[in-house]
Amino acid sequence: MSHICQKRADVGHQSTVLSGPLGKAIQQFLRALHQRNAAANTIVAYTKDLTDFCAYIGNAKPSQIDHVRIRGYLSELYDRGLGKTSVARHLAAIRSLYRWLAREGMLKQNPAALVSTPKLPKNLPRVPTMEEINSVLDTDMPETAAFPERDRVIMELLYGSGLRNSELVGINLDHIHWSGGGMTDGTILIHGKGSKQRLVPLGETAALGIREYIPARQKLLAEKKKSNPALLLNLRGTRLTTRSVGRIVKQIAISRGLPADIHPHTLRHAFGTHLLEEGADLRAIQELLGHERLSTTQRYTQLSMKHVVKVYDETHPRAK
Repeated sequence: MSHICQKRADVGHQSTVLSGPLGKAIQQFLRALHQRNAAANTIVAYTKDLTDFCAYIGNAKPSQIDHVRIRGYLSELYDRGLGKTSVARHLAAIRSLYRWLAREGMLKQNPAALVSTPKLPKNLPRVPTMEEINSVLDTDMPETAAFPERDRVIMELLYGSGLRNSELVGINLDHIHWSGGGMTDGTILIHGKGSKQRLVPLGETAALGIREYIPARQKLLAEKKKSNPALLLNLRGTRLTTRSVGRIVKQIAISRGLPADIHPHTLRHAFGTHLLEEGADLRAIQELLGHERLSTTQRYTQLSMKHVVKVYDETHPRAK
């Protein structure tokens, strides 16, 4: 394998070196993503995957790379032990690169368009019932919780507002707009994917959780002699990370007898599914979740189908 694209250790961190014709094209593409204010996670993932692709290709020009070589790269990924989901992610990055090259007039054809996406399993995530969620939120946080006031806010906002994990940790105090001068309800300005913003409602129980958390947060900052705009802080007084949120959610779920595979996105799924089950309009759910396409939101109709069948079985006279 060629190492035209390689990783080099700089002072204190790893920096990615992209050279050669393909490497230079990738650099231009990544700069364009930055200029379009693409999501930081997207840029990081594309950088990693395209650097790996460049290392496989070597010193070839983008125009010399055909669909056969791209398929060969995907085959190597399988040989390395990567699963279909990871391979599909790499292919998506390559397709995005070539779409941009074609749009910029650097290529006439997109060879990645001729490569089929690996067929992914259509397993729908298990969504906790309303009763299971309430069994967690209506009780005290576990005794093992390092910061119970904060952890309750995490659970309330993930489920009560349907936030992504990255959106949750990105909330600052001044993103919360209280209604009527009080602290009983309001809205939160969410900075979502692709630098898109939306307002989501802040429910009464979530507002109560924040109200009880803020004094503990202020005390922590005073002890650490720090200031921080972030709503959610770790015990060092700095912004909480998505990884920490995932760990906290899992600990709370397990302590209340829920499956160990519960993670922050599970609560977002539960938010959308439960709204649909209670009769909410699909487009309203789309707006609340910040989905760009309605087709993404429509997935929740599949998630709630089990509930619909159960209602039919229990209520329709011809089902008995």
